Formats: sequence, C-alpha cells, structure tokens
Amino acid sequence: MAPLSWRHHTLLQALLSRGPLSERDFHAVFAALSGKNPATHQQLFSDTLLKINKDLAYLQFELRACINQYDGMVYYGVVNNIADEESKLGTKYSVPQIAFYKGLLEAIVQEAGNDGSITSIDALNVRLDNQVIIVDGSQDSQSRLPTSVTNFSLTQKEKTLDELIRDRWLSYTSTGKIGLGTRSFLDLRSWFRGNDIPSCMVCNEACIKASSCPNDECNVRIHEYCQRKKFSQRKASRGCPGCGTEWPRQDGEAGGDDYVNEPGEDEAPSANHSSRKRRKQVKAELVEENNNAGPSTAVPRSRTLRSTKAEAVEAAQQASSAGASQATRTSKRRKK
Repeated sequence: MAPLSWRHHTLLQALLSRGPLSERDFHAVFAALSGKNPATHQQLFSDTLLKINKDLAYLQFELRACINQYDGMVYYGVVNNIADEESKLGTKYSVPQIAFYKGLLEAIVQEAGNDGSITSIDALNVRLDNQVIIVDGSQDSQSRLPTSVTNFSLTQKEKTLDELIRDRWLSYTSTGKIGLGTRSFLDLRSWFRGNDIPSCMVCNEACIKASSCPNDECNVRIHEYCQRKKFSQRKASRGCPGCGTEWPRQDGEAGGDDYVNEPGEDEAPSANHSSRKRRKQVKAELVEENNNAGPSTAVPRSRTLRSTKAEAVEAAQQASSAGASQATRTSKRRKK
C-alpha cells in the first residue's frame, strides 16, 4: 500500500489541530490542496477519505462525518474507535469531570420531549455518584467514592460545563438550553447504539433531537432534517413509515397541492409567478388572433385606434338614420 502523501497529512493535521470542521470548511481545505472541488469530483474526495481511513485503521482511529442534529449541518473529525481505560489516560478531564459529563449525557438523551436538551439548572443538578464504578461492588462502595467526586462543588460544575461547551462536547441550542456538541455526535455513535437510543426511521442514526409520530402507540422517530428530505415532494405521502398516521408539518414547511394553484395574498412570489404566466398566456392569445386575422390587421396602433373610432361613428350614424326612417314610416301610416 502506498504511503499517505503530504495532502493526506495536511487534511489530517487540519482536523487534529482545529477540531471538527464543518463540511464547507473541510471542502475548502480539500479544494486548496487538490485543486478540485469535492462537489464536482466526488469520487476523488471519497477515494481520498478511504485512503486515509485504511491507514488510520491500524491505530484504531477513523476520519468520520456526522450531522449535528440541532442545525442539520455536516461535520468531519477524527475519532478513536476504542473506548477502553487506556484511552482515557489521554484525556485532559479529571475523574469527576468525566462522571459529570456522563451524567449530562444521560440526562440529555433521556429528555422526555425529544428536544435533546436540558436547562442549565437541570445540568447543574446532575448527580455524579451513580456515574463512578466501584470495582468490588460492596455495600459500602458509596462511602468509598473518591473525595474528588463527593466534594465536586457547584462552582466546579459550572467551570466544567463551560469547558465542555468550549471543547464542543456540549453546546448551547437555539433555545438557550444545553445539548450535545459536535464531538459527541462524532465519538459516541457506538455508545448510542449500545444504550438502545431510538434510531431515525430514515437515516438509522440515533435520535437525540427528533420528531415523534403523532400516534402515541407508535415509536417511530424522524430527525427534522430527514423529515424535510422525506416529505419535500409536495405529492409525496406524509404517512408515518410505521403506522401510516399523517405526519404533522413543521413550522415554515410548504403546504400541499392546494396552495400551488391558489396562492394566498401574502404569497407574493407565487402571485407574481402566476401574473407573469397569465401575461404570457394573454400575449400568446393576442399573437394567435393576429395571425388568424391575416396580415391586414398588422397595422400601427394609432391607425387601429383611428379606424376603431371611425367605425364607431359610422355605426352611430347608421343607427340614427335607421331610427329616423322608422319614425317617418310610422307617421305616414297614422295619416292614412
């Protein structure tokens, strides 16, 4: 197998030094190195990532892509595929900080509203004692928890929370709550599957932030971005893949076919489009009428107007004459 080139090394260095990169930024780095746009050279882009991952597999690392479920954007990053005790030695976080993160993770994925987030108050109230494993499992294991865990103060929780957000293990959502960060979505794929986190019916990835089927007896969940993709066709069925129940529309989602031909007053683009279409239709009808009438009708506008006026005057005179003749004949009959 040929060794990795300097271009492969630079791609890896960009991810290792900057952390997870958005698809746009990662594609920009790739384009700068290769001179090719990944959007138009998808095979080259895929072959490059495959080449990198073949070499990283020896070290149990992987260059992976994920979707941030809060904004629907794709991110790339390098992750460790082995989650053993030895790998934990490479982290900068202490035992109580790791226990605090585990507690936050459980609270977020178990959030009942499928919002995938918790409030800051709930985050600071997360307990650490049930996140630390005592090897012998004796009854007094609770009393033998590390002092650093039992004495982990509220101030320390606040500092750790800020640090986890800064390192992108956690994030602030658009509503100001605490949710998972990009690094969590990248690294915890196997953890999600191992802990029976419900999967999206469309992409089969774990549902941290997703919509549930309106049927309470159905367990189907779909990510919001997968929902937009699945139901983007106006004529596509909006039935739940599991039970067939009508899937509700998201805020701002386009309506059905009824809105295509009958736009509302506030739908200016559709109304303008209909007006332009109608103008084109009228113009085509006028052209067709002129063609059917023959070349004699193709006269300047001013002459057409004058002819129309003259015809109107002549018709009025004829009507007046006809009325006068009728009156004369009537008077003669009366004299007789």
